[in-house]
Amino acid sequence: MTGYIHSYESFGTVDGPGIRFVLFMQGCPMRCLYCHNPDTWSRSAGREITAEEAAKIILKYKSYISDGGVTASGGEPLLQIDFLIELFKILKREGVNTALDTSGVTFNADDPECVARHAELLKYTDLVLLDIKHIDDKEHAKLTGHSNANTLAFAKYLSDTGKDIWIRHVLVTGITDDDKYLNALKAFVDGLKTVKKIEVLPYHSMGEAKYEKSGLNYKLKGLTPPDRSRVLNAEKILGAKR
Repeated sequence: MTGYIHSYESFGTVDGPGIRFVLFMQGCPMRCLYCHNPDTWSRSAGREITAEEAAKIILKYKSYISDGGVTASGGEPLLQIDFLIELFKILKREGVNTALDTSGVTFNADDPECVARHAELLKYTDLVLLDIKHIDDKEHAKLTGHSNANTLAFAKYLSDTGKDIWIRHVLVTGITDDDKYLNALKAFVDGLKTVKKIEVLPYHSMGEAKYEKSGLNYKLKGLTPPDRSRVLNAEKILGAKR
């Protein structure tokens, strides 16, 4: 089984607990306005690699990530779910903690085959970092080009099946930082049983240069990151921890 990867980071400290090897997968169906890695959008643009080859690279760092583990990120890693199933199986046999950083956009609760494939991957996944881009469906579509229905359904599925979750939410000035939306997100999260942590990630414009280099239009050009008071406000409402 082969997959396409964009890159990897061997000493990650912000994508799950402990020191982690972060594998950035290629491909993403969303077009988030604040995306800082547009070079991950195309699935076939990255490096093709087998699950065994990826595991071999990762396991070279096993002693360094012994208190952490491996996080599959993206792009959207679930676009390559079969590759991840094979890779995570190998890593779990080696005693490596596994985490998945995803929006859950590929999860279709009405498709039994889709649910079964996600369930198979979750057998070998210790933690899901779930990115909820926007709690309001219409605003989510404006922000990402997709409904949030699959994301919220995946969150409920994770909760119902006992899988640990970290909720991640990007705070974007004028888009996601309205108290109305933050309180609605808090109400949704409060209905989940397995949330271990909530993280507020302040918007940044570091991806703007990539857009310019690629000839793409950066639609949030000139937007400033939220000030500290708004970040602290969001953290208070959501009960977020740093």
